[in-house]
This record gives sequence, structure tokens and C-alpha cells, in this order.
Amino acid sequence: MTLMTGIGAAPAGSARPARKSGRRWLPYLLLLPGTLWLVVFFFGPMLTLGAASLWDPAGSLQTGYAQTLSFGNYVDAVRDAGPQLLRSFWYAAIATLIGVIIGYPLAYAIALKAGRWKYLLLVAVVAPMFTSFLVRTLAWKTILSDNGALVGLLRDIGILGADGRLLATPIAVVLGLTYNFLPFLVLPLYASLERLDRRLLEAAGDLYASPARSFVKITLPLSMPGLVAGTLLFFIPAVGDYINAELLGNPNTYMVGNVIDSAFLVRLDYPHGAALSFALMFLILIIVMVYLFRSGTDEVV
Repeated sequence: MTLMTGIGAAPAGSARPARKSGRRWLPYLLLLPGTLWLVVFFFGPMLTLGAASLWDPAGSLQTGYAQTLSFGNYVDAVRDAGPQLLRSFWYAAIATLIGVIIGYPLAYAIALKAGRWKYLLLVAVVAPMFTSFLVRTLAWKTILSDNGALVGLLRDIGILGADGRLLATPIAVVLGLTYNFLPFLVLPLYASLERLDRRLLEAAGDLYASPARSFVKITLPLSMPGLVAGTLLFFIPAVGDYINAELLGNPNTYMVGNVIDSAFLVRLDYPHGAALSFALMFLILIIVMVYLFRSGTDEVV
């Protein structure tokens, strides 16, 4: 009986390593579709764009481009688009600051004060994103038009002169950036604030801390991961945006995205456009790394 039991148990024991081996490869198989997607639609185009940034700038689509490793394209691109680069970061920084001023109280109210209206307010925040980015920006063009109600009101109360205007000004571009990217800031903030342990606020109140002190010592530090994530999700696309500057601004308010768009689609200067794109990504990467390091936040929602 002992011998027969040992013989019968052998096949089952030998099957276990094969099953464990299959489980070991399962996570890699699950990662395979996403990895292929990134290779085909992200790393592949990035390599192509990087190669284009080093083409001989003397070439053209008609004569072809030679790969001459022309690193001088980066110097030329940054020098020629220097004002637009600085303007892009400046506009994005102002819009991000305005977004925090508007978005933090909104996220705080939704997460901690809205009660049963919480989900309705969340839908109100997200609902504009169901509409095309272009349509939303065109709506702001109507709101800020010279004959619109807003400009008329500002003229009546003396904030704008008789010929004052908002459209085709830096103010219009910054307002457009703030409106279009505000949900990207509010949602991470809401997620961070919603996880806040209310008992900490109650304990602070029991210890006679004022609401302002409770906010500075408890709410703000605990919501920093959401604030950092939200400002990054707001700032990064705002720097590279060109639709708001195109529709709400004028040639003197164009951002670096407008220069890149013109290089690829108007002037057909691929080396210049590719080099400027990579320079922009590099500058944004440096700013993001410094920001994350200085924020001292280990967890980003």
C-alpha cells in the first residue's frame, strides 16, 4: 500500500512545478499588451522625432533630409523660439496659480462640505470635458468678445476703458488655460482631501485649534500629494498648449506650441520643430524633477 501510494503521488507532485512556472509568467503576460502599446505608439514615435531633430537643416521634404547628427538644431531652435518658450512657462505658471486659488476651495468644499451634493458637484467639474477642447475654447472667444456682456460690464464699472478689450490679450490666454485644465487640478485634490481622516480635524478642534490653524497644520500637509499631482497635471499640458493662444490671443501672445505647430505644418521645417519639441520636453522634465524634490512629497495621488 505504501508503495502504491508513493507511485500514485508522483505524477501529482511533478505537475506542481509546471503550474508554478505558469503563474510566474502570468504577470508578464498581463503587462505585454500595455508594453506593446507604449513601444508602438510612444517609444517608436519618440525615436523617430529624436532622429528628425538631428537631421541636416539644409534639407527639405522635396530633396530629403540627411542624418548628420546636427545638434546645433537645438541651439538654433531655443534661440529662435526663446520669447515663446519663456512666455509659455510664464502663462502656464500664472494659470496654475489661479487654478490653485480656485480649485483648492472647490475641491475642499466637494470633499468635506458638500454632503449629498458631492457627486453632483463632481459631475459639474467633469462635465465640460465631455465637450471638445476646441468648442470650449471657442466658447471663451464669445464670452470675451468686445461686444460681449462681460466686456460691457467691465467698461461700465470702469475697470476697462471705453476701447478696452479682453480678447486677443494675455489675460484671455491665461483665462482659457485656467478654464480648460482646471479639472485636472481639482480631481486629484478632491481624491486627496476625500481620504482625509475627519477625526484629526475633530481632535484639533477639541484641543482649541482655530480653523485656520487646523487647515495649516493638518489639512494642507495631508493634501499635499493631491496638490502636487494636480499642479503637475495642470502645468505640463498648459506649457505645451497652443489652441488657447491661437484662438484667444494674437501673434504677440503666441506660445511655444504655436511655433512647433508652424514648424511642422506651415514651414515644413521638421528638424527645427522636432528639436524644439525635445527641448521643451527636457525643460519640463527638469522643472518637474526640481518641483517634486522641493515639495518633499513621497506619495503623489
